[in-house]
Amino acid sequence: MIKANDVISLHYSVYTHDGVQLDSSRESEPLLVLLGSRFLIEGLEEALIGKSEGDTFTVKVEAEKAYGLRHENLVQSVPKTMFEGIDVEVGMSFRATTDDGEQSVIVIEVEDDQVVVDGNHPLSGMDLTFDVEILSVRAPTAEELEHGHPHGEKGDHSCG
Repeated sequence: MIKANDVISLHYSVYTHDGVQLDSSRESEPLLVLLGSRFLIEGLEEALIGKSEGDTFTVKVEAEKAYGLRHENLVQSVPKTMFEGIDVEVGMSFRATTDDGEQSVIVIEVEDDQVVVDGNHPLSGMDLTFDVEILSVRAPTAEELEHGHPHGEKGDHSCG
């Protein structure tokens, strides 16, 4: 049974509440994670605990345990002059310095002299549904625990 710090190889597909697929690993390499390293969203990590190799399951993850709730105070209009020399377009992302440190923001609107940026994660405020297939489960190596991430299916990779 899966527990914290296990290394898990899995395939997943993730959907919005109305069934729109957002991402999937099924057409590529499986996802390899060290459970408890905070690589996965909280709700998916919790759903993996107690499962076993070979299990398949579907889990609905509420926004609070996915990418969080939306915070309207993270949507701000800033002077276009802050982007001097850049042809700013909707969808661009930037690193911004805030009172709370560095933060990623996405341009959501460009006006004549203002640019509206959003510091929320694009999936914040959304409940998500995951279809998961657990391919393998193993104990981590000492090096993986020290580094906080898996090093390959058998733990045989160096971080360089």
